[in-house]
Amino acid sequence: MGISNLIFALCLILAIFFFRRNVLKIKRNVFLGRDVNRSDQPSVRWKTMIRVALGQSKMMVKPIAGFLHLIVYVGFVIINIEVLEIIIDGIFGTHRIFSFMGGFYDFLIASFEILALLVLLACLLFFIRRNGIQLKRFVMKEVAGWPKTDANLILIFEVLLMGAFLMMQSADLTLQKLGAAHYTEAGSFPVSSSLLFVFEGMSETTVYAYERFFWWFHILGILAFLNYLPYSKHLHIVLAFPNTYHSNLKPKGAFTNMESVTQEVKLMMDPEADPYAVSDTDVADEMQRFGAKDVTDLSWVQLMNAYSCTECGRCTSECPAHQTGKILSPRKIMMDTRDRLEAYGDRLDGIKTEVDDQTLLDGYITREELWACTTCNACTDACPINIDPLSIILDMRRYMVMEESAAPNELNMMFTNVENNGAPWQFPAADRLKWRDEF
Repeated sequence: MGISNLIFALCLILAIFFFRRNVLKIKRNVFLGRDVNRSDQPSVRWKTMIRVALGQSKMMVKPIAGFLHLIVYVGFVIINIEVLEIIIDGIFGTHRIFSFMGGFYDFLIASFEILALLVLLACLLFFIRRNGIQLKRFVMKEVAGWPKTDANLILIFEVLLMGAFLMMQSADLTLQKLGAAHYTEAGSFPVSSSLLFVFEGMSETTVYAYERFFWWFHILGILAFLNYLPYSKHLHIVLAFPNTYHSNLKPKGAFTNMESVTQEVKLMMDPEADPYAVSDTDVADEMQRFGAKDVTDLSWVQLMNAYSCTECGRCTSECPAHQTGKILSPRKIMMDTRDRLEAYGDRLDGIKTEVDDQTLLDGYITREELWACTTCNACTDACPINIDPLSIILDMRRYMVMEESAAPNELNMMFTNVENNGAPWQFPAADRLKWRDEF
């Protein structure tokens, strides 16, 4: 093992260390949320995850974007098999350690190259589509600044990584043809073989220097990208799987009930119940806020949803409230929730020591946004990985109504009618059938 192998091993250890630290921080932040049971119906959940996250079923609603995304997704998954060989070679100083597989190895290398080229082209098309065509959902105010830069950096990252991989392969093939020591002939190179002209006429030493440069650029780029994920919307490539597994299996539009409220109703309906009986559950429920004012009032699944959001904007483009000019954007709801959660976590870590008197409600998400929602579930239905912005909107509405009595006048009138008349209409039950007398 030479000095370069030791340097590579150190880089690998540091990359894994920092990635693990950032992942643990995200995990800590997610579990700041309330506990909720999403472990029921495991067979259905596995099928949902395989169909939606692995099978990309909801991405294909938009065929062009879905097909390009599928190329990038498959390329990302399969080409990472090649990364395993690079890591082993980097640690032990070997060359193409898996070449003993013979013809199957040739097939793998050829597949990697074709996928690398397709990923490179797909990312270039995505870049043009995002910055040239400028679809409405990519130029909205909420994705200006860092979100747009983040999306472009990811595409540039992937183009550079795939380009470095193909150039590394081409230099490797050149060294094989030159009979360089340590570069045994192995692999099939349908794409990089067309790049041999770049190294034509160069000495073996020069080609070797280029091969090492592209090798280090490729693998260090991958390790850097690994540690960029926790700070990026691209974290969904990891969280899409648990996010879809733990997604809501209930019918869309079904409202959740707070256990404490349910128990109160049961007491009211049961004439034999003891209204003064207090259980441990009741004591715990008393500490729970009605609805959600801040991120810690949301469930851990909702907080994981926020980290999983890829900011694609499909939810917002399908939102009827947004289409009619309202300021509501389901994507912004998820982005604001993640931003608030990050700020809350930073304060816990001592990164931000100043007094933070902001909350998710009013500090990040306005009441006008929340009341603009029609609860149609179009956003949830449109999300490629089953994120549920509506659940956050409903929980924050619940807080405003049950904790602050701060509902719009129309709703307050309805609540008063229900309380006084037992129905949303503004007349007593005895008068409800008077309309018949007119016929």
